[in-house]
Amino acid sequence: MKQNPSATAHIEILETRRELPVCDKCRTAILKRVGHCRHGSPNETNFAQGFSSAMTKSLAAELELLANHMLSEKSGNQQLSIPALAERIAKDLKVKPDEVAILALSEKQKSLNFLVPEALRNVGSIPLTSTSALAARTARESRPDIQNSFSTVRHATVFEGVKAESLSATAIQKIISAPILFEGKVIGVIQISRKAASLAEAGPDFTPDDLGRVLAISKPLGKLIRHAAGS
Repeated sequence: MKQNPSATAHIEILETRRELPVCDKCRTAILKRVGHCRHGSPNETNFAQGFSSAMTKSLAAELELLANHMLSEKSGNQQLSIPALAERIAKDLKVKPDEVAILALSEKQKSLNFLVPEALRNVGSIPLTSTSALAARTARESRPDIQNSFSTVRHATVFEGVKAESLSATAIQKIISAPILFEGKVIGVIQISRKAASLAEAGPDFTPDDLGRVLAISKPLGKLIRHAAGS
């Protein structure tokens, strides 16, 4: 059933109620609250189903709205769910959840550590000095990249070989890699990929428009990652 574009809906983002235009699809909740709930875990419950977006706003605008709220005093003890955030990004960019990787930069260890996919969190880190890891180069040079023949280029493959239920058992064929920024400084890397057994099966090439959408979320994503890190 088509929605009336002129209609409005009240959308709750955590404890804040806002009036926004209704769009055709609802977004997934990407927040959770630490606390008690009658229907969930005593420590953690999915909370912001109201950040289902009946909005015509772009993903970047949604994340900016969320980031500003999380950085405000009104966020209380709500915490960001990075995996749910990655799912939201995957949906917008039309890739699978495990084809979204978000890595945080550790300045102390001079390395990148996986936040998602969760299955890679404890596998290891990527040294910033690595000459074979695209993520390391992206962070060092603060430069985005599109590679639509990634599987044919020499690169580190250790993380692609990790076996887990939540990960596709196929190689990365195409990839977008972009720095995550906070106050103009690189604090991480986001990578969007297409995995398949062969390049021919990987689907359409990534385009400059796709890269533009990834770059548009870099700033609000940086705020969210910094908030999740507690600093």
